[in-house]
Amino acid sequence: MRIRVVAFFPRGSHRAGMLLAGALGLAACSGEAPVAGLPALKLDPSRTTVSGLSSGAYMATQVHLAFSDRIAGAALFAGGPYGCARGSLETALGTCLAPSPDKLPDAGALAGVVRERAGSGKLAALAGLAGDAVLVFHGALDTTVGLGVSSAAADLYGQLGVTDVKVDSARAFAHTFPTLDKGAACDKSESPYLGQCGYDGAGAAFAALYGVAPAAAGAGDGELRRFDQAAYRTDGKDALMADVGYLYVPKACAGGETCGLHIAFHGCQQNVDAVGEAFVRDAGYNRWADVYRVVVLYPQARASFAPLNPKACWDWWGYGGADYDTRDGVQLRWVAKAAAALGAPLQ
Repeated sequence: MRIRVVAFFPRGSHRAGMLLAGALGLAACSGEAPVAGLPALKLDPSRTTVSGLSSGAYMATQVHLAFSDRIAGAALFAGGPYGCARGSLETALGTCLAPSPDKLPDAGALAGVVRERAGSGKLAALAGLAGDAVLVFHGALDTTVGLGVSSAAADLYGQLGVTDVKVDSARAFAHTFPTLDKGAACDKSESPYLGQCGYDGAGAAFAALYGVAPAAAGAGDGELRRFDQAAYRTDGKDALMADVGYLYVPKACAGGETCGLHIAFHGCQQNVDAVGEAFVRDAGYNRWADVYRVVVLYPQARASFAPLNPKACWDWWGYGGADYDTRDGVQLRWVAKAAAALGAPLQ
């Protein structure tokens, strides 16, 4: 028997927050007490990868570039290039979403930022990108994030020397995470921001990141665990995240086999407090995790009005501080500490 744990909270509204949410995807924190910390598992650190939808895609590329010496690749669904917002919400809502063609992100300039930060140690050395795989996915019906924005993400990786960059942008999907049969209509961007697209986005991500797909996905009958996210704050500093996160552990990984780690970042308004367990159960990652022998970490952002983040987006414009998209960012440091606790250190 599966136990479904869902917490619902009232949602607030704010003009800027609504714009960002309508663009990328609110919620509050789970009211249930966390049940445990993360388990120490037998993991192969060379098989750590990341992915995300929308604000989660921006977060995934930040984590990838911050720790590329320990992360083997990233799958970006409906997101844009690293550093696009440059610490500005106004830029995030403009240039980094669906701008006019003359206001697209400048991949060349952003590549310069990455090189400078890598040289100073704020990001991993660029040598860490060698051999990494990148998938950039953009639905042809997406009116939230423009194709040019996602294309700039692919261009940036190319300028940084990544040779294995795959772009998938011709499928008739809206701003949503594509699944075989879960969620809302595929041609609409509606809660829970999973689309019934007849297409397995999670399977495509795992194939791009881990190699040729097995014959079929598993049953997704491993254990979906809730854990205490506050335990992984660095120096006790608030990482602006929910109290509870989720971890999927395939039976083989729980049984002692050596497994990889995949970190999946939800989009705005797609955290558990907003959509229940739809993303962590139904996005499709868990079924593929079974056959690829990968545990899946599902961190959970939280909504707030101070700092302004009413839709529980990941920090890709600077609400968590000036260093938000570097190794010193509070959310990136949280990710590194959580991964280390599982057995796949990023630093």
